[in-house]
Amino acid sequence: MIGSIPEDMLRAVMETLPVEFSIVDENDNVVAWNKHATRIFKRPEAVLGRNVSDCHPKKSVDRVITILTEMKEGKRDKARFWIDLGEGDAKRKVMIEYYALRSPEGRYIGCLEASQDITDIVSIEGQKRILD
Repeated sequence: MIGSIPEDMLRAVMETLPVEFSIVDENDNVVAWNKHATRIFKRPEAVLGRNVSDCHPKKSVDRVITILTEMKEGKRDKARFWIDLGEGDAKRKVMIEYYALRSPEGRYIGCLEASQDITDIVSIEGQKRILD
């Protein structure tokens, strides 16, 4: 990264990004997340410090552990998938991405899980120019 960001500005950026994220450390413990009040996948504050495997539905825990293991082993740097949530007019498409966090030397230091409602994005057609 070029430059530095004051902490208050960094916090504002993290809450403004159109993505909700969670961060786990190298031991798979949840250390932070953004957009607490508006999350797609809500979680109680008691999750902080807990193992990430305790924060996912049973049917997806094995896949999450596999992704994290492959990141730790250097076999993977990201994973992306998408799911449909809701039904009828309330149906939304959500993309979920996992990114390995690495030190400047390349050592695994954690994982960023990013989720975004992409329903409106996937329906974009044509173009819209700035200020149109």
